[in-house]
Amino acid sequence: MPEIPDIEIFRENLNARFAGKTVKSVHVRNGRKLPDSARKLSGTLRGKKLVEVGRSGKELRWQFSDDTLLGMHLMLTGDLFAFEGRNDRPFTIVEILFSDGTGIALTDRMRNAFVRLDPEDKEGIDALDPHLNFRRLKDLLQRKAVIKNVLLDQDTIRGIGNGYSDEILWKSGISPFSIAQALPDGKIRELARNIRQVLRSAITRIRRKYPGKLQGEVRDFMQVHAPRRTHSPTGYPIKVVKRGMLKTYYTDEQVLYK
Repeated sequence: MPEIPDIEIFRENLNARFAGKTVKSVHVRNGRKLPDSARKLSGTLRGKKLVEVGRSGKELRWQFSDDTLLGMHLMLTGDLFAFEGRNDRPFTIVEILFSDGTGIALTDRMRNAFVRLDPEDKEGIDALDPHLNFRRLKDLLQRKAVIKNVLLDQDTIRGIGNGYSDEILWKSGISPFSIAQALPDGKIRELARNIRQVLRSAITRIRRKYPGKLQGEVRDFMQVHAPRRTHSPTGYPIKVVKRGMLKTYYTDEQVLYK
Protein backbone atom coordinates (compact mmCIF):
# COMPACT_ATOMS: atom_id res chain seq x y z
CA MET A 1 0.00 0.00 0.00
CA PRO A 2 1.40 3.45 -0.88
CA GLU A 3 2.50 5.39 2.18
CA ILE A 4 2.99 9.11 2.75
CA PRO A 5 6.02 9.61 0.45
CA ASP A 6 4.30 8.04 -2.56
CA ILE A 7 0.98 9.74 -1.86
CA GLU A 8 2.72 13.12 -1.51
CA ILE A 9 4.31 12.71 -4.93
CA PHE A 10 0.99 11.65 -6.45
CA ARG A 11 -0.58 14.76 -4.91
CA GLU A 12 2.07 17.08 -6.36
CA ASN A 13 1.81 15.57 -9.83
CA LEU A 14 -1.99 15.55 -9.84
CA ASN A 15 -1.97 19.24 -8.99
CA ALA A 16 0.49 19.95 -11.78
CA ARG A 17 -1.73 18.14 -14.29
CA PHE A 18 -5.27 18.95 -13.21
CA ALA A 19 -5.55 21.85 -10.73
CA GLY A 20 -7.74 24.61 -12.13
CA LYS A 21 -9.60 22.34 -14.56
CA THR A 22 -13.38 21.87 -14.60
CA VAL A 23 -15.05 18.47 -14.36
CA LYS A 24 -17.01 17.56 -17.48
CA SER A 25 -18.20 14.13 -16.38
CA VAL A 26 -17.69 11.32 -13.88
CA HIS A 27 -18.10 7.68 -14.87
CA VAL A 28 -18.27 4.86 -12.35
CA ARG A 29 -17.17 1.59 -13.93
CA ASN A 30 -17.32 -0.53 -10.79
CA GLY A 31 -19.21 0.99 -7.89
CA ARG A 32 -19.73 -2.16 -5.87
CA LYS A 33 -17.66 -0.90 -2.92
CA LEU A 34 -18.24 2.83 -3.28
CA PRO A 35 -20.19 4.48 -0.45
CA ASP A 36 -21.78 7.00 -2.86
CA SER A 37 -23.92 6.18 -5.88
CA ALA A 38 -22.74 6.89 -9.41
CA ARG A 39 -25.54 9.42 -9.79
CA LYS A 40 -24.53 11.28 -6.64
CA LEU A 41 -20.85 11.38 -7.59
CA SER A 42 -21.59 12.61 -11.09
CA GLY A 43 -24.19 15.15 -9.99
CA THR A 44 -21.99 16.54 -7.25
CA LEU A 45 -18.75 16.88 -9.22
CA ARG A 46 -19.96 17.83 -12.69
CA GLY A 47 -19.16 21.46 -13.47
CA LYS A 48 -16.94 21.90 -10.40
CA LYS A 49 -13.42 23.30 -10.70
CA LEU A 50 -10.58 21.37 -9.09
CA VAL A 51 -8.99 23.78 -6.64
CA GLU A 52 -6.32 21.52 -5.20
CA VAL A 53 -5.42 17.91 -4.45
CA GLY A 54 -4.42 17.48 -0.82
CA ARG A 55 -3.57 14.54 1.40
CA SER A 56 -4.73 13.17 4.73
CA GLY A 57 -2.71 10.20 5.93
CA LYS A 58 -2.73 7.68 3.08
CA GLU A 59 -5.76 9.24 1.40
CA LEU A 60 -5.86 11.83 -1.38
CA ARG A 61 -8.29 14.72 -0.91
CA TRP A 62 -9.65 16.38 -4.07
CA GLN A 63 -10.85 19.87 -3.17
CA PHE A 64 -13.31 21.28 -5.70
CA SER A 65 -15.10 24.62 -5.91
CA ASP A 66 -18.05 25.24 -3.56
CA ASP A 67 -16.14 23.36 -0.83
CA THR A 68 -16.86 20.00 -2.43
CA LEU A 69 -14.40 17.40 -1.12
CA LEU A 70 -13.69 13.97 -2.60
CA GLY A 71 -11.59 11.42 -0.73
CA MET A 72 -9.66 8.81 -2.72
CA HIS A 73 -7.97 5.78 -1.16
CA LEU A 74 -5.79 3.47 -3.27
CA MET A 75 -5.79 0.63 -0.72
CA LEU A 76 -3.28 -2.17 -1.51
CA THR A 77 -3.42 -2.39 -5.30
CA GLY A 78 -5.04 0.81 -6.56
CA ASP A 79 -3.40 2.89 -9.29
CA LEU A 80 -3.94 6.27 -10.93
CA PHE A 81 -3.66 6.79 -14.68
CA ALA A 82 -3.92 10.07 -16.54
CA PHE A 83 -5.53 9.90 -19.98
CA GLU A 84 -6.64 12.08 -22.87
CA GLY A 85 -9.96 11.62 -24.59
CA ARG A 86 -10.70 8.00 -23.73
CA ASN A 87 -9.76 5.76 -20.83
CA ASP A 88 -9.01 2.18 -21.85
CA ARG A 89 -7.47 1.00 -18.59
CA PRO A 90 -8.76 -2.34 -17.28
CA PHE A 91 -10.09 -2.64 -13.73
CA THR A 92 -11.24 0.99 -13.66
CA ILE A 93 -13.26 1.90 -10.58
CA VAL A 94 -14.05 5.49 -11.48
CA GLU A 95 -12.85 8.04 -14.03
CA ILE A 96 -13.05 11.83 -13.95
CA LEU A 97 -13.02 13.63 -17.30
CA PHE A 98 -12.21 17.34 -17.44
CA SER A 99 -13.51 19.89 -19.93
CA ASP A 100 -10.19 20.05 -21.82
CA GLY A 101 -10.37 16.34 -22.69
CA THR A 102 -7.89 15.12 -20.08
CA GLY A 103 -8.86 12.81 -17.27
CA ILE A 104 -7.81 10.60 -14.40
CA ALA A 105 -8.76 6.96 -13.85
CA LEU A 106 -8.66 5.11 -10.54
CA THR A 107 -8.03 1.41 -11.18
CA ASP A 108 -7.69 -1.61 -8.93
CA ARG A 109 -7.41 -5.24 -9.99
CA MET A 110 -8.63 -6.26 -6.51
CA ARG A 111 -11.49 -3.70 -6.68
CA ASN A 112 -10.84 -2.35 -3.18
CA ALA A 113 -9.78 1.22 -4.01
CA PHE A 114 -12.55 3.75 -3.53
CA VAL A 115 -13.67 7.37 -3.61
CA ARG A 116 -16.11 9.02 -1.23
CA LEU A 117 -17.69 12.43 -0.87
CA ASP A 118 -17.20 14.45 2.32
CA PRO A 119 -14.56 12.14 3.86
CA GLU A 120 -13.81 12.39 7.56
CA ASP A 121 -10.33 12.14 9.03
CA LYS A 122 -9.41 9.36 11.40
CA GLU A 123 -8.56 10.42 14.93
CA GLY A 124 -4.82 9.91 14.47
CA ILE A 125 -2.41 12.77 13.83
CA ASP A 126 -0.78 12.91 10.40
CA ALA A 127 2.81 11.67 10.51
CA LEU A 128 4.08 14.92 8.96
CA ASP A 129 2.00 17.20 11.17
CA PRO A 130 4.43 19.63 12.88
CA HIS A 131 2.52 19.05 16.12
CA LEU A 132 3.80 15.47 16.24
CA ASN A 133 6.64 16.48 18.53
CA PHE A 134 8.27 14.77 21.51
CA ARG A 135 5.47 15.58 23.96
CA ARG A 136 2.68 14.51 21.62
CA LEU A 137 4.47 11.32 20.64
CA LYS A 138 5.23 10.45 24.25
CA ASP A 139 1.52 10.73 25.07
CA LEU A 140 0.64 8.48 22.13
CA LEU A 141 3.15 5.84 23.23
CA GLN A 142 1.73 5.33 26.72
CA ARG A 143 0.49 1.89 25.75
CA LYS A 144 1.57 -1.70 26.31
CA ALA A 145 1.36 -2.34 22.57
CA VAL A 146 4.37 -3.23 20.42
CA ILE A 147 5.91 -0.06 18.98
CA LYS A 148 5.57 -1.13 15.34
CA ASN A 149 1.86 -1.76 15.82
CA VAL A 150 1.48 1.73 17.28
CA LEU A 151 3.15 3.27 14.23
CA LEU A 152 0.86 1.26 11.94
CA ASP A 153 -2.31 2.22 13.80
CA GLN A 154 -3.97 4.88 11.62
CA ASP A 155 -6.12 5.97 14.57
CA THR A 156 -2.89 6.93 16.34
CA ILE A 157 -0.57 8.20 13.60
CA ARG A 158 -1.83 8.46 10.02
CA GLY A 159 0.22 7.74 6.93
CA ILE A 160 2.92 5.28 8.03
CA GLY A 161 2.75 1.72 6.74
CA ASN A 162 4.75 -1.47 6.98
CA GLY A 163 7.79 -0.39 4.96
CA TYR A 164 8.44 3.02 6.46
CA SER A 165 7.75 1.86 10.01
CA ASP A 166 10.67 -0.57 9.63
CA GLU A 167 12.90 2.18 8.20
CA ILE A 168 12.01 4.66 10.94
CA LEU A 169 12.59 2.15 13.73
CA TRP A 170 15.90 0.99 12.27
CA LYS A 171 17.17 4.56 11.96
CA SER A 172 16.08 5.17 15.56
CA GLY A 173 17.80 2.02 16.85
CA ILE A 174 14.56 0.67 18.30
CA SER A 175 13.51 -2.95 17.94
CA PRO A 176 10.09 -3.21 16.25
CA PHE A 177 9.10 -5.61 19.05
CA SER A 178 9.72 -3.08 21.83
CA ILE A 179 6.85 -2.10 24.12
CA ALA A 180 5.82 1.47 23.30
CA GLN A 181 5.55 2.72 26.88
CA ALA A 182 8.99 1.29 27.73
CA LEU A 183 10.85 3.65 25.39
CA PRO A 184 13.07 6.15 27.25
CA ASP A 185 12.60 9.85 26.58
CA GLY A 186 15.78 10.07 24.54
CA LYS A 187 14.55 7.41 22.15
CA ILE A 188 11.13 9.05 21.86
CA ARG A 189 12.82 12.32 20.86
CA GLU A 190 14.89 10.44 18.30
CA LEU A 191 11.82 8.63 16.99
CA ALA A 192 9.86 11.87 16.59
CA ARG A 193 12.75 13.38 14.66
CA ASN A 194 13.24 10.33 12.45
CA ILE A 195 9.57 10.03 11.53
CA ARG A 196 9.85 13.41 9.80
CA GLN A 197 13.36 12.86 8.48
CA VAL A 198 12.79 9.44 6.93
CA LEU A 199 9.51 10.43 5.28
CA ARG A 200 10.74 13.79 3.96
CA SER A 201 13.96 12.25 2.66
CA ALA A 202 11.94 9.61 0.81
CA ILE A 203 9.71 12.28 -0.75
CA THR A 204 12.79 14.11 -2.02
CA ARG A 205 14.32 10.93 -3.45
CA ILE A 206 11.14 9.87 -5.24
CA ARG A 207 10.52 13.37 -6.62
CA ARG A 208 14.05 13.53 -8.03
CA LYS A 209 14.17 10.02 -9.50
CA TYR A 210 10.58 9.57 -10.70
CA PRO A 211 9.18 12.92 -11.90
CA GLY A 212 5.54 12.77 -12.92
CA LYS A 213 4.90 9.56 -10.98
CA LEU A 214 1.23 8.67 -10.41
CA GLN A 215 1.29 4.99 -9.46
CA GLY A 216 3.27 2.31 -7.68
CA GLU A 217 5.47 2.21 -4.61
CA VAL A 218 9.14 3.18 -4.72
CA ARG A 219 11.25 1.19 -2.28
CA ASP A 220 14.63 0.85 -4.01
CA PHE A 221 16.40 3.21 -1.59
CA MET A 222 15.24 1.57 1.64
CA GLN A 223 17.97 0.56 4.08
CA VAL A 224 16.48 -2.53 5.76
CA HIS A 225 12.95 -3.06 4.42
CA ALA A 226 14.41 -4.43 1.21
CA PRO A 227 14.05 -8.10 0.19
CA ARG A 228 17.26 -8.02 -1.87
CA ARG A 229 19.43 -6.64 0.91
CA THR A 230 21.16 -9.06 3.24
CA HIS A 231 22.86 -6.53 5.55
CA SER A 232 22.08 -3.06 6.85
CA PRO A 233 24.36 -0.15 5.87
CA THR A 234 26.09 -0.63 9.22
CA GLY A 235 26.91 -4.26 8.43
CA TYR A 236 24.35 -6.13 10.51
CA PRO A 237 22.44 -9.07 8.96
CA ILE A 238 18.84 -8.16 8.16
CA LYS A 239 16.32 -10.47 9.81
CA VAL A 240 12.76 -11.01 8.61
CA VAL A 241 9.76 -12.07 10.67
CA LYS A 242 6.43 -12.76 8.98
CA ARG A 243 3.22 -12.33 10.92
CA GLY A 244 0.08 -12.71 8.87
CA MET A 245 0.51 -10.75 5.64
CA LEU A 246 3.16 -8.40 7.04
CA LYS A 247 6.91 -8.90 7.01
CA THR A 248 9.04 -7.05 9.54
CA TYR A 249 12.66 -6.28 8.61
CA TYR A 250 15.09 -5.46 11.42
CA THR A 251 18.60 -6.08 12.77
CA ASP A 252 20.10 -7.00 16.12
CA GLU A 253 21.58 -3.51 16.47
CA GLN A 254 18.08 -2.27 17.31
CA VAL A 255 17.52 -2.24 21.07
CA LEU A 256 14.58 -4.15 22.53
CA TYR A 257 12.76 -2.16 25.24
CA LYS A 258 10.42 -4.18 27.46
